[in-house]
Amino acid sequence: MTLPTAQTPIAGWGRYNPVVCSCVRPERSNALAAFLETNGEPLVARGLGRSYGDASVNQEGLVVDFTRMNRIRAFDPETGVLECEGGVSLADILTVFVPRGFFLPVTPGTKYVTVAGAIANDVHGKNHHCDGSFAQFVDSIELWTPARGVLTCSPTENADIFWATAGGVGLTGVILTARLRLLSIDSAYVRVDYQRCANLDATLDAMAASDQYYRYSVAWVDCLAQNASLGRSVLMRGNHTLANTLPESKASTPYRLPRRPGLTIPVDFPGCVLNHYSVKAFNTLFYAKNRDARDVVVDYDKYFYPLDGIHQWNRMYGRKGFIQYQATFPLESREGLVKLLERLAGSGRASFLAVLKCFGAASPGLLSHPMPGYTLTLDIPNGLGLTAFVASLDRLLLEYGGRLYLAKDALARPEAIEAMYPNLKTFREIRAKLDPNRLLASNLSRRLRLDG
Repeated sequence: MTLPTAQTPIAGWGRYNPVVCSCVRPERSNALAAFLETNGEPLVARGLGRSYGDASVNQEGLVVDFTRMNRIRAFDPETGVLECEGGVSLADILTVFVPRGFFLPVTPGTKYVTVAGAIANDVHGKNHHCDGSFAQFVDSIELWTPARGVLTCSPTENADIFWATAGGVGLTGVILTARLRLLSIDSAYVRVDYQRCANLDATLDAMAASDQYYRYSVAWVDCLAQNASLGRSVLMRGNHTLANTLPESKASTPYRLPRRPGLTIPVDFPGCVLNHYSVKAFNTLFYAKNRDARDVVVDYDKYFYPLDGIHQWNRMYGRKGFIQYQATFPLESREGLVKLLERLAGSGRASFLAVLKCFGAASPGLLSHPMPGYTLTLDIPNGLGLTAFVASLDRLLLEYGGRLYLAKDALARPEAIEAMYPNLKTFREIRAKLDPNRLLASNLSRRLRLDG
């Protein structure tokens, strides 16, 4: 079966290096099934396009838009298990199920991600140190594969394929449906403690001493601070709030979010707006404003998704776009984290967004990113010398046994990823059995030679 094709410029959320791709969008699941069975071109599934690099870009084949595959099929309120199509967004789930007393077990920093995308990138959140990553809350998936058709995969059935798919960036098959365990909550609010930390050591020490008492923990980092203030941060740690502890104004409607106007950036900012001086001024103001405070009650939208309130916020970086660089260092490699911050601060490259989290135990996902350690995420504007600068960060990361996140990557070399992911060989073997003719492909898979 053929579907109408549109030639469309596509890039990741960073808008870095857009290319024209042939795009199709199935409108119904039966049309999708017929298309997958008869298509002979290399394809990659694409949801809401929030991978920052080229994981869902396919210049040499088809990009299949799965956003219409967004039906909720079943829900068990006793167990919290939701069955849905892969194109359902996390925003859809929150809208429907928070009023019923359920939340996502793991969420990244945006709710505009599909369930299939969350599994394919095994996304993580502010609670990885205690709860792990997204795929660890998935009971099963229906996966279309080129060689074996539709398979049911879970941690107990076709487990090797399930854990190759979790973090496998769409290269083992197309995730048609998923069964996901939601988290029971008593309100739509989080009780947050804010703590300013004078430098990186103070931040990491505070995390190590108290993260066990918080389900969620994240630090905003001033990546332009240097010397004694290197890595100064605002630590934001929280837990879900019980309804009977809410302020009186919220207690009668514990699942209702406050109304706030949405903002939109309708045009690209000039490239000069986000520069060393403007970001330094913002960082100074942010650090001064966020003083130590305890038991601050905020709604989940404000705590988990602050940037989702600004639609098309990626246009702040101008027409050239930006990359997001997420580097994870083992727990014993504080020195590497310090050197990366020193290199960034000394480069004059302003990262408007810099966040630091602590990861817990790794998931069984063969290409799942998190491992025990500290992960620093940076937004770096596209500019002169970016490729060489990022290559220097990659070398530093390799020196200290760290790794990059494939969902964020736009510039890594294949030899770097080969060294960072020890299970890549096993992933390639499983993938070869599921897709011997390489009908699943992307710019990312070709650039990083994920087929071998």
